[in-house]
Amino acid sequence: MISDIKIGITGLPGSGKTYALLKVIEMLSDEQLAIGGMIDEPLTDGKRRTGFSVRNIQTGEKRVFASADIESKIMIGKIGVDLAEFEKVSISAIRTACEECDIIVIDEVGKVEVESQAFIDVVKEALDADKPMILTLHKKSRNPLLQDIRRRDDVRILEVTPTNRNILPYKILRLMNGENV
Repeated sequence: MISDIKIGITGLPGSGKTYALLKVIEMLSDEQLAIGGMIDEPLTDGKRRTGFSVRNIQTGEKRVFASADIESKIMIGKIGVDLAEFEKVSISAIRTACEECDIIVIDEVGKVEVESQAFIDVVKEALDADKPMILTLHKKSRNPLLQDIRRRDDVRILEVTPTNRNILPYKILRLMNGENV
């Protein structure tokens, strides 16, 4: 039995937020639960990040929304961001998860993602849904949405570090099963 807990995974870039999240999803999918939402996945050239894609967990639909080939006002270093491409996958993935799934996943509520008002709105809708949820959160952003999430009484924030990233998924699973950890 999964409780209606909402868990925010935070940590520095590269600390393993998405790694921990993917491990939890893998462990939960063994329990025959419908998991929906979206995941940001880094694109690399083998050595360094060259961009990001967003993937709908349920359908597998994937779009590149950040790369050096994209010209944009929004930049991460030399990587341009196309919010329209991001929204094409993320908004419907989160909305469908709210309506149809047992667990809502949002990876990541970060600096780039909160440039999209449509994303902010759908994240707020998801937070108000009576369903368990796992989100990854940018650690240092002062964005109002991130501050609101951190202040909510119904969200438990856990920090992932290189030392705890292998055990954190097990702790999250125990929390979702209603155990006091």
